[in-house]
Amino acid sequence: MDRQPVVAGQFYPGTDRALRAQVVEYMQGKPARERTILAMAPHAGYVFSGEVAGKTIAQANLSRRIILLGPNHTGRGQKVAVWSRGNWMLPGMEVPIDSELADTLLQLPGFSSDYEAHLYEHSLEVILPFLEEALNDFSMVPVAVAESDLDFLIEYGKNLGRVLKNMKADVSLVVSTDMSHYISQDQARKADKMAIDQVMAMDPKGLYTEVMVNRISMCGVLPMVLGLACARELGAKNARLVAYSTSGEVNNDYSKVVGYAGILIS
Repeated sequence: MDRQPVVAGQFYPGTDRALRAQVVEYMQGKPARERTILAMAPHAGYVFSGEVAGKTIAQANLSRRIILLGPNHTGRGQKVAVWSRGNWMLPGMEVPIDSELADTLLQLPGFSSDYEAHLYEHSLEVILPFLEEALNDFSMVPVAVAESDLDFLIEYGKNLGRVLKNMKADVSLVVSTDMSHYISQDQARKADKMAIDQVMAMDPKGLYTEVMVNRISMCGVLPMVLGLACARELGAKNARLVAYSTSGEVNNDYSKVVGYAGILIS
């Protein structure tokens, strides 16, 4: 089943030429030497988060097989929903689903084949043009994560890491998340630093606890916890903060901002 874009012309330009021009403008920096196990990038409208997302993906050294993890903003579908067949369409491009890799995920406990969770979800769609520009030819498995139980998230991540390791598969994870939502610039920077510190420590339990205890409105904390557990299982040792910004730096409204962070883990 092919998926049509749902936020083209809203979150990013709706035509091929304009989209590619904007993405290229945001892609700043050279790829790292070491293989990127996990890249974390934001998913807001490009005018707000495009620079952070572009820098992050440009400086990643990603495999051409991607597991794309993101939140489920709509509440539709299964708790860990895998889009397993077809292509994802974008203006002037289409990204194929890695059906072989998707079938591997669907053999794991907790992962379900489900299109409903993805139909109106923007968080993964907006990352794809950056991946297309960086990789040119790649395949992916989109996974929308709504599972909120910490133990399950860590178990699912570890299981995924073990399977990928046993397969000797050259696969990278890309996690889509924004940080704090609609609080002041000072509050966002303080809250986001607490969450970012746990990501930099590659501590999935620490990230989950920090976000829940301090009520940090990081929308992609659930896929990030799963992704971190997987990355640790795959032997991740280093993390680097590529960029951080807020919407206030674009619209000069510092009273209610959204935070954006880009992190690479290798």
